[in-house]
Amino acid sequence: MTNQDRPSEGGDRMGPPKPDRDLQALSAFIDDELHGDERDAVAERIANDPASEATAAAYRAQDNALRALFADQGEPQIVRLRPRSRERYLIAACFMVVGVACGFLMHMLLPALFGDEPRFAERADIAYAVYAPEQRHAVEVAASQQDHLVTWLSKRLNRAVTIPSLAEYGFQLVGGRLLPDEEGPAAQFMYQNAAGERLTLYMTTATIRRNDSKIRTLKDGQRTTFYWAWDRVGYALSGQIGEAKLQAIAYDTCKELGGDPKSW
Repeated sequence: MTNQDRPSEGGDRMGPPKPDRDLQALSAFIDDELHGDERDAVAERIANDPASEATAAAYRAQDNALRALFADQGEPQIVRLRPRSRERYLIAACFMVVGVACGFLMHMLLPALFGDEPRFAERADIAYAVYAPEQRHAVEVAASQQDHLVTWLSKRLNRAVTIPSLAEYGFQLVGGRLLPDEEGPAAQFMYQNAAGERLTLYMTTATIRRNDSKIRTLKDGQRTTFYWAWDRVGYALSGQIGEAKLQAIAYDTCKELGGDPKSW
């Protein structure tokens, strides 16, 4: 055993730490590196000093353990030192901090890079799934009070709201309601045809940071949502009618609300 392999201090079992020179002398004594008077002096100190005796015993136990470990090995072994428990906790904490920081940065950067449309489209799809089956409370304000509905939701969304007509496709306005979006209010307008099929048009200004009137599709089971963004408003048309028909309605609705057909 080399001096570098020895414990640097005795710990609670061996009393107060000894000077490095004394520990080196004890280490050399155990390794049979002392001779003559120097060896006799260290042997006497071990015999008369309990702390030195305990340190020497710890060194001998360490030597015996190493000899037993490598007694049957024909080739030199490489001993890999593992981090202490405290060091492992510190390493894990560092990785956790880095992971949280990366997640925060991705949360901040992804909307700027890719826009927020998928999130509002998902909210529109969920709102359709919740309210379309309702019979008595499908809307907050009925179509018979359309002027009030427009005034109310325009004030809440902080911009003029237009309710498009879908009459040419056989759908009449049922009414509308106010909904929460991620960072502010959203509006939902519901339409129904003679067969009882329903469509909803979702509008939000809360998280829209760029114009993109290219119409995209979100599907969830039998529900389909066509969504786009224009003039800093996000729109999503949801329904369970034929996809081709719903797409045609979405294109006409987008155009009526100011979207640019050239981007389709």
